[in-house]
Amino acid sequence: MKFISTRKSLAVGIEDAIMSGTAPDGGLYVPELLPERHIDEFRSADSFHEIAALWLQPFFADSVLEPELAAICSDALNFPIPVTSLEQGDTPLSVLELFHGPTAAFKDVGARFLAATMVRIIESGKSCSASITIIVATSGDTGAAVAAAFHRRPGVRVVVLLPDGRVSPRQQHQRTCWGDNIISLAVSGEFDDCQRLAKEAFADCKLNEAHHLCSANSINVGRLLPQSAYYAAASIRHFRATGEKTSFVIPTGNLGNGLACVWARRMGMPIGDIVFATNANTTIPDYLLNGEWVPRSSVATLASAMDVGDPSNMERLQLLNTDVDQMRQEFSAVTVSDETIKATIADEYQRHEIAWCPHTATGFHAYRMLPESRRRNNHWVVVATAHAAKFDTIVEPLLGTSIAAPAELAELLTWPSQYETISASLDEIASRL
Repeated sequence: MKFISTRKSLAVGIEDAIMSGTAPDGGLYVPELLPERHIDEFRSADSFHEIAALWLQPFFADSVLEPELAAICSDALNFPIPVTSLEQGDTPLSVLELFHGPTAAFKDVGARFLAATMVRIIESGKSCSASITIIVATSGDTGAAVAAAFHRRPGVRVVVLLPDGRVSPRQQHQRTCWGDNIISLAVSGEFDDCQRLAKEAFADCKLNEAHHLCSANSINVGRLLPQSAYYAAASIRHFRATGEKTSFVIPTGNLGNGLACVWARRMGMPIGDIVFATNANTTIPDYLLNGEWVPRSSVATLASAMDVGDPSNMERLQLLNTDVDQMRQEFSAVTVSDETIKATIADEYQRHEIAWCPHTATGFHAYRMLPESRRRNNHWVVVATAHAAKFDTIVEPLLGTSIAAPAELAELLTWPSQYETISASLDEIASRL
């Protein structure tokens, strides 16, 4: 399998695509083709990591990682990813719980897989350097997941860029409590400033040559591929049991999680409709409405991980779809305000006595707004992207109750925070490498 740039540069192997993050022409790596798959190919697989290993095999064929793919998936994807039924009857509803990893967010799937592959590539000698520096811009859970996945990994240093004061206290703590090979920098600005700085760093030839920079955001194809595996697994299991397709409502910001689902459906998985839930950052819904792609500055919301005004992965989606009309056939998108997020958190708690994070709440609202005709006799799954305990200052006052943090998150909260605040300047980053 070869990987090409969205801007059509020369094809490279999976090792180069993972270790460089972005292509030399500034584009994003995508598979040269999306292999067609059939659910019968997964008869021998039951657990998520077994399905993931089979699912990912074509992408790693003839690479140095191919013989170790099963071990990589077993080690990295060693936590549950259940689909929990919430409502039955004519309008069945389930939740894909992606928050059972070490940092209680869906980003653990891609980050842990990426860390396992990168370390093995370095050890194999297939990397251009015996050490690399990862720069990761994060508006939500990416920084914590990447820091946890790479913490104390040999040959890797991570620089986490987060928008200062734009995330929940617990989210910020998770991204700044590591030390050792993790450098946390709070940028005076918004997520788009962090993402701009990361792109500027990757485009700086001298900085790249000196530090062998790489990305661990969803711009890195090594993050996206394992995320497509949980959509494959969820849809395969439901189809095995019922013969029915699964439709997904996906909270999305930078479009990585949404794109992963689109890829899974394009590869032949039994996936029906795809709905993207966004917050007050309306770039995606506006595009579907008027046909013009107009990136803009991000707006701070309660669902901070989705505060993205210029989603990077739209470039990958546009490569799949020739125009906006085709894009409208691919997915729909719903905008959810902060006030609606609050109301939905409270309403869903009354329905099921389960607390959801602000991002997951956008998904529930998008589902509730679907016409009943569209929901009836179809299996819908809302994607739960993070544990509500990460957003205690938002969720607990709305529900009037405390939310227990998962054990691993609770332990991280006892670690001391350590970070620097910098201006939105590449020179500031360069001086700390």
